[in-house]
Amino acid sequence: MRAYHTDRFVIPLPPGHPFPMDKYRRLRERVAAEASGVELHEGPAATESELLRAHDADYVRRVCAGRLSADEVRRIGFPWSPELVARSLHSCGATLAACRDATRDGVAAYLGGGTHHAFRDHGQGYCVFNDAACAALMLLDEGLARRVAIVDCDVHQGNGTAAILRDEPRAFTFSIHGARNFPREKESSDLDVELADDTGDDEYLATLASALETTFARSEPDFVVYLAGADPHAHDRLGRLALSSAGLRARDRMVLQRCRSAGVPVAITMAGGYGRDIDTTVAVHAGTIAEGAALS
Repeated sequence: MRAYHTDRFVIPLPPGHPFPMDKYRRLRERVAAEASGVELHEGPAATESELLRAHDADYVRRVCAGRLSADEVRRIGFPWSPELVARSLHSCGATLAACRDATRDGVAAYLGGGTHHAFRDHGQGYCVFNDAACAALMLLDEGLARRVAIVDCDVHQGNGTAAILRDEPRAFTFSIHGARNFPREKESSDLDVELADDTGDDEYLATLASALETTFARSEPDFVVYLAGADPHAHDRLGRLALSSAGLRARDRMVLQRCRSAGVPVAITMAGGYGRDIDTTVAVHAGTIAEGAALS
Protein backbone atom coordinates (compact mmCIF):
# COMPACT_ATOMS: atom_id res chain seq x y z
CA MET A 1 0.00 0.00 0.00
CA ARG A 2 1.24 3.48 -0.85
CA ALA A 3 1.01 6.06 1.93
CA TYR A 4 1.87 9.73 1.62
CA HIS A 5 3.29 12.03 4.29
CA THR A 6 3.93 15.77 4.57
CA ASP A 7 5.75 15.94 7.90
CA ARG A 8 8.61 17.95 6.36
CA PHE A 9 6.17 20.86 6.19
CA VAL A 10 5.84 21.99 9.81
CA ILE A 11 3.69 24.99 10.71
CA PRO A 12 5.43 27.22 13.28
CA LEU A 13 3.06 27.56 16.21
CA PRO A 14 3.28 29.84 19.26
CA PRO A 15 4.06 28.31 22.68
CA GLY A 16 1.03 26.66 24.22
CA HIS A 17 -0.83 26.19 20.93
CA PRO A 18 -3.08 23.13 21.34
CA PHE A 19 -2.55 21.53 17.93
CA PRO A 20 -0.25 18.45 18.13
CA MET A 21 1.85 19.13 15.02
CA ASP A 22 4.52 16.65 16.09
CA LYS A 23 2.16 13.71 15.74
CA TYR A 24 2.72 13.62 11.98
CA ARG A 25 6.46 13.13 12.25
CA ARG A 26 6.00 10.50 14.94
CA LEU A 27 3.39 8.70 12.84
CA ARG A 28 5.59 8.61 9.75
CA GLU A 29 8.50 7.27 11.82
CA ARG A 30 6.30 4.61 13.42
CA VAL A 31 4.85 3.50 10.10
CA ALA A 32 8.34 3.34 8.56
CA ALA A 33 9.59 1.22 11.46
CA GLU A 34 6.63 -1.08 12.06
CA ALA A 35 4.16 -1.26 9.19
CA SER A 36 4.87 -4.01 6.71
CA GLY A 37 3.72 -3.57 3.14
CA VAL A 38 3.59 0.24 3.30
CA GLU A 39 5.52 2.27 0.73
CA LEU A 40 6.04 5.85 1.95
CA HIS A 41 6.18 8.87 -0.37
CA GLU A 42 6.16 12.61 0.22
CA GLY A 43 2.90 14.16 -0.85
CA PRO A 44 2.92 16.49 -3.88
CA ALA A 45 1.47 19.99 -3.81
CA ALA A 46 -2.05 20.45 -5.12
CA THR A 47 -2.30 22.78 -8.10
CA GLU A 48 -4.49 25.85 -8.18
CA SER A 49 -6.82 24.17 -10.69
CA GLU A 50 -7.23 21.19 -8.34
CA LEU A 51 -8.08 23.47 -5.42
CA LEU A 52 -10.55 25.49 -7.51
CA ARG A 53 -12.77 22.43 -7.90
CA ALA A 54 -13.80 22.93 -4.27
CA HIS A 55 -12.72 26.49 -3.39
CA ASP A 56 -13.30 30.02 -4.58
CA ALA A 57 -10.41 31.51 -6.54
CA ASP A 58 -10.30 34.63 -4.38
CA TYR A 59 -9.98 32.58 -1.19
CA VAL A 60 -7.23 30.34 -2.60
CA ARG A 61 -5.20 33.29 -3.83
CA ARG A 62 -5.56 35.24 -0.59
CA VAL A 63 -4.42 32.20 1.42
CA CYS A 64 -1.35 31.80 -0.77
CA ALA A 65 -0.52 35.53 -0.72
CA GLY A 66 -1.03 35.98 3.03
CA ARG A 67 -3.96 38.35 2.56
CA LEU A 68 -6.47 36.73 4.91
CA SER A 69 -8.18 39.01 7.40
CA ALA A 70 -7.44 38.70 11.10
CA ASP A 71 -10.87 37.16 11.60
CA GLU A 72 -10.24 34.57 8.87
CA VAL A 73 -6.91 33.63 10.45
CA ARG A 74 -8.53 33.36 13.87
CA ARG A 75 -11.24 31.13 12.45
CA ILE A 76 -8.68 28.76 10.94
CA GLY A 77 -6.79 28.58 14.24
CA PHE A 78 -3.26 28.70 12.81
CA PRO A 79 -1.20 31.88 12.35
CA TRP A 80 -0.54 32.59 8.67
CA SER A 81 2.95 31.71 7.48
CA PRO A 82 4.62 30.49 4.28
CA GLU A 83 4.87 27.11 6.01
CA LEU A 84 1.10 27.06 6.50
CA VAL A 85 0.63 27.61 2.77
CA ALA A 86 3.15 24.91 1.84
CA ARG A 87 1.67 22.36 4.22
CA SER A 88 -1.90 23.11 3.12
CA LEU A 89 -1.01 22.68 -0.56
CA HIS A 90 0.92 19.46 0.00
CA SER A 91 -1.72 18.08 2.37
CA CYS A 92 -4.45 18.45 -0.23
CA GLY A 93 -2.13 17.11 -2.92
CA ALA A 94 -1.26 14.07 -0.81
CA THR A 95 -4.92 13.10 -0.49
CA LEU A 96 -5.42 13.54 -4.23
CA ALA A 97 -2.39 11.33 -4.91
CA ALA A 98 -3.69 8.67 -2.52
CA CYS A 99 -7.03 8.70 -4.33
CA ARG A 100 -5.38 8.23 -7.71
CA ASP A 101 -3.29 5.36 -6.32
CA ALA A 102 -6.35 3.71 -4.78
CA THR A 103 -8.14 3.63 -8.13
CA ARG A 104 -5.27 1.41 -9.31
CA ASP A 105 -4.31 -0.49 -6.14
CA GLY A 106 -7.60 -0.67 -4.25
CA VAL A 107 -6.36 1.18 -1.16
CA ALA A 108 -3.93 4.02 -0.40
CA ALA A 109 -3.47 6.48 2.44
CA TYR A 110 -2.23 9.86 3.56
CA LEU A 111 -0.74 10.19 7.06
CA GLY A 112 -2.62 13.45 7.60
CA GLY A 113 -5.52 15.21 5.92
CA GLY A 114 -9.20 14.93 6.67
CA THR A 115 -9.49 18.74 6.71
CA HIS A 116 -13.26 18.63 6.65
CA HIS A 117 -14.04 22.01 8.28
CA ALA A 118 -12.78 24.04 5.31
CA PHE A 119 -15.60 25.64 3.29
CA ARG A 120 -15.56 26.87 -0.26
CA ASP A 121 -14.64 30.43 0.73
CA HIS A 122 -13.10 30.14 4.21
CA GLY A 123 -11.20 27.87 6.55
CA GLN A 124 -12.13 26.77 10.03
CA GLY A 125 -11.06 24.46 12.84
CA TYR A 126 -7.42 23.92 11.75
CA CYS A 127 -8.55 23.31 8.16
CA VAL A 128 -7.44 25.56 5.28
CA PHE A 129 -8.38 23.56 2.16
CA ASN A 130 -10.87 20.69 2.11
CA ASP A 131 -8.95 17.67 0.82
CA ALA A 132 -11.92 15.27 0.85
CA ALA A 133 -14.11 17.61 -1.22
CA CYS A 134 -11.25 18.35 -3.64
CA ALA A 135 -10.62 14.62 -3.97
CA ALA A 136 -14.25 13.73 -4.60
CA LEU A 137 -14.60 16.37 -7.30
CA MET A 138 -11.28 15.40 -8.89
CA LEU A 139 -12.33 11.74 -9.09
CA LEU A 140 -15.66 12.68 -10.67
CA ASP A 141 -14.26 15.28 -13.08
CA GLU A 142 -11.45 13.01 -14.29
CA GLY A 143 -13.78 10.05 -14.78
CA LEU A 144 -12.02 7.96 -12.13
CA ALA A 145 -15.32 7.41 -10.33
CA ARG A 146 -19.00 7.80 -11.08
CA ARG A 147 -20.19 7.98 -7.45
CA VAL A 148 -18.04 8.92 -4.44
CA ALA A 149 -18.95 8.41 -0.80
CA ILE A 150 -17.24 10.32 2.00
CA VAL A 151 -17.18 8.20 5.16
CA ASP A 152 -16.26 10.63 7.93
CA CYS A 153 -15.57 9.04 11.32
CA ASP A 154 -13.79 12.02 12.85
CA VAL A 155 -15.50 12.97 16.12
CA HIS A 156 -16.46 16.38 14.68
CA GLN A 157 -19.03 16.80 11.94
CA GLY A 158 -17.65 17.27 8.42
CA ASN A 159 -19.47 20.55 7.99
CA GLY A 160 -17.29 22.02 5.25
CA THR A 161 -17.45 18.84 3.19
CA ALA A 162 -21.23 18.73 3.51
CA ALA A 163 -21.56 22.34 2.40
CA ILE A 164 -19.18 22.09 -0.58
CA LEU A 165 -20.71 18.87 -1.91
CA ARG A 166 -24.35 19.67 -1.11
CA ASP A 167 -25.33 20.25 -4.74
CA GLU A 168 -23.19 17.47 -6.24
CA PRO A 169 -25.55 14.50 -6.73
CA ARG A 170 -22.67 12.13 -7.52
CA ALA A 171 -21.09 12.64 -4.08
CA PHE A 172 -22.57 11.28 -0.84
CA THR A 173 -21.48 12.68 2.52
CA PHE A 174 -21.80 10.58 5.68
CA SER A 175 -20.62 11.86 9.07
CA ILE A 176 -20.80 10.06 12.43
CA HIS A 177 -19.87 12.47 15.20
CA GLY A 178 -20.48 13.79 18.68
CA ALA A 179 -23.79 15.61 18.94
CA ARG A 180 -22.50 18.22 21.40
CA ASN A 181 -19.09 18.71 19.84
CA PHE A 182 -17.66 21.29 17.43
CA PRO A 183 -18.98 22.79 15.22
CA ARG A 184 -21.79 24.34 17.20
CA GLU A 185 -23.78 25.07 14.04
CA LYS A 186 -23.72 21.96 11.87
CA GLU A 187 -24.41 21.57 8.17
CA SER A 188 -26.62 18.86 6.67
CA SER A 189 -24.71 15.89 5.27
CA ASP A 190 -26.52 13.32 3.16
CA LEU A 191 -26.40 11.17 6.29
CA ASP A 192 -25.59 12.49 9.76
CA VAL A 193 -25.40 10.25 12.81
CA GLU A 194 -25.04 12.07 16.12
CA LEU A 195 -23.72 10.36 19.23
CA ALA A 196 -24.15 11.23 22.89
CA ASP A 197 -21.17 12.09 25.06
CA ASP A 198 -19.36 9.02 26.45
CA THR A 199 -20.59 6.68 23.72
CA GLY A 200 -18.39 3.57 23.94
CA ASP A 201 -17.23 0.77 21.67
CA ASP A 202 -20.31 -1.45 21.48
CA GLU A 203 -22.87 1.28 20.78
CA TYR A 204 -20.54 3.07 18.36
CA LEU A 205 -19.74 -0.03 16.31
CA ALA A 206 -23.37 -1.14 16.11
CA THR A 207 -24.44 2.33 15.02
CA LEU A 208 -21.66 2.57 12.47
CA ALA A 209 -22.46 -0.84 10.98
CA SER A 210 -26.05 0.21 10.34
CA ALA A 211 -25.02 3.61 8.96
CA LEU A 212 -22.50 2.04 6.58
CA GLU A 213 -25.21 -0.19 5.14
CA THR A 214 -27.41 2.87 4.64
CA THR A 215 -24.54 4.77 3.03
CA PHE A 216 -23.70 2.02 0.56
CA ALA A 217 -27.36 1.35 -0.25
CA ARG A 218 -28.17 5.01 -0.88
CA SER A 219 -25.00 6.07 -2.64
CA GLU A 220 -23.90 2.93 -4.52
CA PRO A 221 -20.34 4.30 -4.55
CA ASP A 222 -17.50 3.16 -6.73
CA PHE A 223 -14.99 5.06 -4.58
CA VAL A 224 -14.79 5.88 -0.85
CA VAL A 225 -12.77 8.58 0.90
CA TYR A 226 -12.42 7.51 4.54
CA LEU A 227 -11.67 10.09 7.24
CA ALA A 228 -10.61 7.89 10.13
CA GLY A 229 -10.04 10.23 13.08
CA ALA A 230 -8.32 9.24 16.32
CA ASP A 231 -10.40 11.75 18.28
CA PRO A 232 -13.29 9.44 19.27
CA HIS A 233 -10.76 7.88 21.67
CA ALA A 234 -11.68 8.02 25.36
CA HIS A 235 -8.51 9.96 26.22
CA ASP A 236 -8.78 12.57 23.48
CA ARG A 237 -8.81 16.14 24.81
CA LEU A 238 -11.47 17.27 22.33
CA GLY A 239 -13.44 14.09 21.67
CA ARG A 240 -16.07 13.60 24.41
CA LEU A 241 -16.64 9.99 23.29
CA ALA A 242 -15.28 6.88 25.03
CA LEU A 243 -13.90 4.49 22.43
CA SER A 244 -10.92 2.31 23.27
CA SER A 245 -7.92 1.79 21.01
CA ALA A 246 -9.27 -1.70 20.23
CA GLY A 247 -12.67 -0.21 19.40
CA LEU A 248 -11.13 2.24 16.96
CA ARG A 249 -9.14 -0.55 15.33
CA ALA A 250 -12.40 -2.49 14.95
CA ARG A 251 -14.01 0.61 13.43
CA ASP A 252 -11.25 0.87 10.82
CA ARG A 253 -11.53 -2.82 10.01
CA MET A 254 -15.30 -2.51 9.63
CA VAL A 255 -15.12 0.43 7.21
CA LEU A 256 -12.31 -1.03 5.13
CA GLN A 257 -13.78 -4.51 4.92
CA ARG A 258 -17.13 -3.02 3.89
CA CYS A 259 -15.33 -1.31 1.02
CA ARG A 260 -13.58 -4.54 0.09
CA SER A 261 -16.81 -6.56 0.17
CA ALA A 262 -18.36 -4.05 -2.25
CA GLY A 263 -15.27 -4.03 -4.47
CA VAL A 264 -14.86 -0.29 -3.91
CA PRO A 265 -11.43 1.42 -3.79
CA VAL A 266 -10.76 3.49 -0.68
CA ALA A 267 -8.38 6.33 0.17
CA ILE A 268 -7.69 6.78 3.88
CA THR A 269 -6.91 10.04 5.69
CA MET A 270 -6.11 10.43 9.38
CA ALA A 271 -8.29 13.46 10.31
CA GLY A 272 -8.30 14.58 13.97
CA GLY A 273 -6.53 13.33 17.05
CA TYR A 274 -5.70 15.41 20.13
CA GLY A 275 -4.85 12.85 22.80
CA ARG A 276 -3.72 13.80 26.27
CA ASP A 277 -0.86 11.44 25.47
CA ILE A 278 0.32 12.08 21.91
CA ASP A 279 1.67 8.52 21.70
CA THR A 280 -1.87 7.18 22.12
CA THR A 281 -3.06 9.28 19.19
CA VAL A 282 -0.12 8.15 17.06
CA ALA A 283 -0.85 4.51 17.95
CA VAL A 284 -4.48 4.88 16.85
CA HIS A 285 -3.45 6.45 13.54
CA ALA A 286 -0.82 3.72 13.04
CA GLY A 287 -3.51 1.10 13.64
CA THR A 288 -5.59 2.67 10.86
CA ILE A 289 -2.64 2.39 8.47
CA ALA A 290 -2.01 -1.22 9.53
CA GLU A 291 -5.64 -2.10 8.73
CA GLY A 292 -5.32 -0.43 5.34
CA ALA A 293 -2.09 -2.33 4.60
CA ALA A 294 -3.80 -5.59 5.54
CA LEU A 295 -6.46 -4.83 2.93
CA SER A 296 -3.95 -4.26 0.13
